[in-house]
Amino acid sequence: MRPYAHFTLTQREVLAQMHAAGKSQAGIARVLGVNRSSVSRELKGNSNKDGSYHPWRATVLYIHRRKKCTRRYRLVDEQALGYVKEKLDQYWSPEIIHERWKREYPHREGISHSTIYRALERGDIKGYSPKTHLIRHAKRKNAKGYRINPDHTIHERPVEANERKQAGHLEGDTLAGAIAKGCLLTLVDRKTRLLYAAKSKSRDSHLIEAAFYKAVSTPPLPTQLKILSITLDHGSEFAQHRQIVMNLNTTIFFADPHSPWQRGSIENINGLLRFFFPKGFNFHCLVDHYLDLLLSLINNPPRKCLGSLSPLEFLSAKCCSCLDILPGRIGG
Repeated sequence: MRPYAHFTLTQREVLAQMHAAGKSQAGIARVLGVNRSSVSRELKGNSNKDGSYHPWRATVLYIHRRKKCTRRYRLVDEQALGYVKEKLDQYWSPEIIHERWKREYPHREGISHSTIYRALERGDIKGYSPKTHLIRHAKRKNAKGYRINPDHTIHERPVEANERKQAGHLEGDTLAGAIAKGCLLTLVDRKTRLLYAAKSKSRDSHLIEAAFYKAVSTPPLPTQLKILSITLDHGSEFAQHRQIVMNLNTTIFFADPHSPWQRGSIENINGLLRFFFPKGFNFHCLVDHYLDLLLSLINNPPRKCLGSLSPLEFLSAKCCSCLDILPGRIGG
């Protein structure tokens, strides 16, 4: 079966010329590559009162009708609406309401959870809203797609990074503060556990991009460790990942959604940082001098996984296999 497609302005212009020339509907349909009935419906619905056909007027009429074509509102039934209100008063989620409605009224038209979400978001159910009646504030399950369209996933990450055989493979994340009070970009080396960090005024992707350059260009090292790869999550703050890849000459891998165990190193280090920056912290008050002291405090203690050496001692002793140290700093 041929998929249905609407007429374009170009097709309407050709149709108008052939119709004015007295061509048959079958002949017009063959030239346009459409069904004869499509030509008939187009002429019947968009022609002028005198029988003439103008492509621009037809397009305007088509656009006007399309705007009026909206999804039928399914909560007009009083029983269904009353049922939804009753369950929302008990703080049931739309998904649970949908499933229970199907079980209790199998022969009635279903109530989709998306219908309930849309009704709440539009304010169609008076006295009910996502903030007042949805415990998770309308965070829909099984949302289609992700915020980031990755070029490389964690499943493409090299063995050297997966098995922690080589320094320079980092994991990254952001540590959020209070609402509108900034955040901290954190990066940790999977091999050496060396921590990089830079504060940002917000989680805006452009500000986070700038924080990347600042973090890796001013580490607690006299020399700059080459950044071979960075593993991130799908947060929207990393939307400028391609620009970061180009400027740092590295590769960014994205972990699977909702899989924090795939980035265990950064999750662990952020847990340590929460001791110094509890939830609700105002990162606007964080001065660079204090952040430098904190990085030194975290990077100097010995680690059992490094043979009782600190990350800085581990690097100084050049205990990392395939260690690649580059002089100078990266500009950002």
